[in-house]
Amino acid sequence: MTSPSSTGSCLLSLLIFSPLAAAVVAAFIRSDRWLRWWTLAATTIIAVVSLPLYTGFDVATSKFQFTETANWIPTLKIQYALGIDGISLLLVLLTTLIMPLCVLCSWNYIQNRIREFMICLLIMESAMIGVFCALDFVLFFVFWEAMLIPMALLIGIWGGPRKIYASLKFFIYTMSGSVFLLVALIALRLQVGSFYIPDMMGKPYSHEFQTWVFLAFFISFAIKVPMFPFHTWLPAAHVEAPTAGSVILASVLLKMGTYGFLRFSLPITPWAAAHFTPWVMALSVVAISYGGLTALAQTDLKKLVAYSSVAHMGFATLGIFAMNKMGLEGAIMVMINHGVTTGALFITVGIIYERLHSRELGQAAGMGKRLPVLAAFAGVFALSSLAFPGTNSFIGEFMVMAGGFKFSQVMMILVAPGVVLAAAYMLRMLQKLAYGSTKNPDHSKLQDLGFREVVTLAPLLVFVFWIGLHPEPFTRVMHASVENLLQQTAQAPSASGLAVAQTPVVSK
Repeated sequence: MTSPSSTGSCLLSLLIFSPLAAAVVAAFIRSDRWLRWWTLAATTIIAVVSLPLYTGFDVATSKFQFTETANWIPTLKIQYALGIDGISLLLVLLTTLIMPLCVLCSWNYIQNRIREFMICLLIMESAMIGVFCALDFVLFFVFWEAMLIPMALLIGIWGGPRKIYASLKFFIYTMSGSVFLLVALIALRLQVGSFYIPDMMGKPYSHEFQTWVFLAFFISFAIKVPMFPFHTWLPAAHVEAPTAGSVILASVLLKMGTYGFLRFSLPITPWAAAHFTPWVMALSVVAISYGGLTALAQTDLKKLVAYSSVAHMGFATLGIFAMNKMGLEGAIMVMINHGVTTGALFITVGIIYERLHSRELGQAAGMGKRLPVLAAFAGVFALSSLAFPGTNSFIGEFMVMAGGFKFSQVMMILVAPGVVLAAAYMLRMLQKLAYGSTKNPDHSKLQDLGFREVVTLAPLLVFVFWIGLHPEPFTRVMHASVENLLQQTAQAPSASGLAVAQTPVVSK
């Protein structure tokens, strides 16, 4: 067993437990106004405190940084072990950036049980940051499960007309996937003798063991992504969730599935990952086309954006299982870009709903004539979603397709219709929203974006162009970690004596 070392830094623990402390304080605040301001201040401070993770990150090493260790349950060899690398760094920062925006977009949207709502947001933040920082598998699993309850409550209490159905479906689907993750956790503990995640990587597991563990991982993470055909819980959850719930789902929760593939499936079961790669790639291609076609058929704005997420996350899994540097880095960029762009689109849909009390595209037709600032923001985010050159999504999808060509040119040709479909459904939405038709609903009494709404969307707009025009600050932090992951995937021995590097699907 490798003994994890601590750097003496407590920054990750501070980020994880500060939201919980803020939630305790929120429980004693009686004024709704002060509850909103307190939660906004707490999440904003946490976002600012997280910035040293980037400024102090050593891009030259693939080792876990800002590590913390302490004995938790010594008799079971379970430790409180935290650390981040270039793969998890950006996801932690994405989480801390999104949370203040979730508070802002809920400012007027949530009018009932405001204290409970803000407490749920803060507990969610703790659990999500914990998932990306945990280096002990049991600790990871605790955080993984902890986020389910507040998310289910967000949907079930503050959701739409079918909120109970959507909440139960979300909870049952994701809990079912967690059972398979628990089975894999126990199997690896029996093999390795430790719950420390780095100890599980690069071990000479048999092909049969890798196969079963990979399949357990796959079901759990595929549900969370969600991959086709495990995606059916997503549209219901998005449509019924309040705006902040949809933003958290799209920006952070879906990334936990792809993060699981990167953190567990590839480095722990490399032979099985290579063996099942053609099947996972095929499902990813299907997801891209299916998501695009289904989004094109939607008239509900939330459903349209929800199904577009199925397509976009298909690009992420495509890049991951291309198993080369360009594909993996492109997949991580797709994860970050999807969090920025789709989160922004859900906030925009929420703003429209607050004014119209409807998400129907026909009811929103022609809003751009009366609300030009809203139309401008929606236009930029729609162009980003369809991966227009110069926006953030173009960088990620370009890298994924470049990496995918190294795996299979035929599959990349099959992806092309999905790219065209993205342009079709996003431009259709934008055209309806901005211009409408000859006969549009009366929007003369609607007001354009206020200061709070502009402040909510502006940071995401900055990242759309920052990543799109100058992605190097975001890609350089992941180089060493991705190269290390490829080495683990390519060189990890198997019990039969075959090296995974011999498989043709791995390309360095």
